[in-house]
Amino acid sequence: MSEALLIDELRAVVGERGVVVDANDLENYNVDWRHMFKGRARCAVLPRSTSEVAQVVRLCAGKGISIVPYGGNTGLSGGATPDGSGSQVVLSLARMNAIRDIDALGETMEVEAGCILQTAQEAATQAGLMLPISLAAEGSARIGGLLSTNAGGTNVLRYGMSRTRVLGLEVVTADGEIVSGLRRLRKDNAGYDWKQLFIGAEGTLGIITAAVLQLAPQSCHRVTALLAVPTPDAALKVLRAARQHIGETLNAFELMSGAALELVARHQGLKTPLAASEWFVLVEASSCLAGLRDAVEGLFATVLEEGDATDGVIAESERQEGELWLLRESITEAESREGRSLKHDVSVPIAGIPAFLREADAAVAQAFPGSRVNAFGHAGDGNIHYNVIVSPAADGHALNMLVHDLVVRHGGSISAEHGIGQYRVSELQRCRAPSELRLAGRIKRALDPAGTMNPGKVMPLISQAD
Repeated sequence: MSEALLIDELRAVVGERGVVVDANDLENYNVDWRHMFKGRARCAVLPRSTSEVAQVVRLCAGKGISIVPYGGNTGLSGGATPDGSGSQVVLSLARMNAIRDIDALGETMEVEAGCILQTAQEAATQAGLMLPISLAAEGSARIGGLLSTNAGGTNVLRYGMSRTRVLGLEVVTADGEIVSGLRRLRKDNAGYDWKQLFIGAEGTLGIITAAVLQLAPQSCHRVTALLAVPTPDAALKVLRAARQHIGETLNAFELMSGAALELVARHQGLKTPLAASEWFVLVEASSCLAGLRDAVEGLFATVLEEGDATDGVIAESERQEGELWLLRESITEAESREGRSLKHDVSVPIAGIPAFLREADAAVAQAFPGSRVNAFGHAGDGNIHYNVIVSPAADGHALNMLVHDLVVRHGGSISAEHGIGQYRVSELQRCRAPSELRLAGRIKRALDPAGTMNPGKVMPLISQAD
């Protein structure tokens, strides 16, 4: 069919302003924010309602045109970037950004997929509650993209991954049918929990258009602290002590290497309030009960006395809290200024973190002389960002395989929170058990038999013959 006819049909659904065809305007849709992947979209379509999403999907499905769902373009795996064929339609939900309702008593929020996370957080705060999904890109990331990638962040330790906050979901399937399960129930055991198929599927099974999210009570007191620790083993002893002293009030437990904070000091001009150390942990706890600070001080006394920490500081104000968190949040940018780095968003069982780090460091040093490891992450939930700064000539594929093989050997995952996208498709196929891959393939073919929903992401391309 002619290009002009397709554009006219799309405009008939979403309006003149809802279809982007200008090459310059399409550039934002063609490149991921890390500039690792670049494609060429046929056009971008911005519907204003779930009904319009369904109409667009039906129109494209009827013509065999692939759709690439697009959120805030903050993903780290190229999951929202079209291929280079110039045939794919990017579907952005940016104009579907309403917060439909907040139930303060039930602690729920119904929100459209295009709503920016920070906007949803602020609305929850105004209602006296909180939306405990928190990550560095919250000023740009959209709810649909967060759920489609099952985003993690710094609060996973206490509040879980994004999927744990979802009570109900509204989706448009690959054939353009609207399936609405926007229920606000904490208990719903009536049949298959189908919404979980779409959470973390990165738009390969259908398009999330709205969700009911479970909110949480706001905390009256918050304590943030930084500790210097000699080894990752000692860090886990501090984690164990934190569980015993402050229990469920523990929001975050971030492990940062001394090397990572040296990069932050060199490139960002930010220095720790503590003396140099091989490792540091950033701890945050919150509660509405009095005595939280006393409990954290008791934790400090214990870990310092036992030698699991060598020094520590507790923030005395919100400004100091922000300064401590800025150290953690600046690591990635500082790393990018240092040179080429190969990033590994991996997870291993929490108790296995020290052994994994020892083995990986030794293996990387032997195979890639001159490389430097920059390790940091959410140690409280087993997620380590194991990044390696290498020369421009280093074999990135070989390094990825080396690290991922060690992750698998330790019973871990090659993607803890960033998703598969197009970046890790081949590695997922290599590292996952054949039985798991076969089951995933059956799900994909059942829900998207034509293979038109975000093809080439998460799963290899499928064809009608498959």
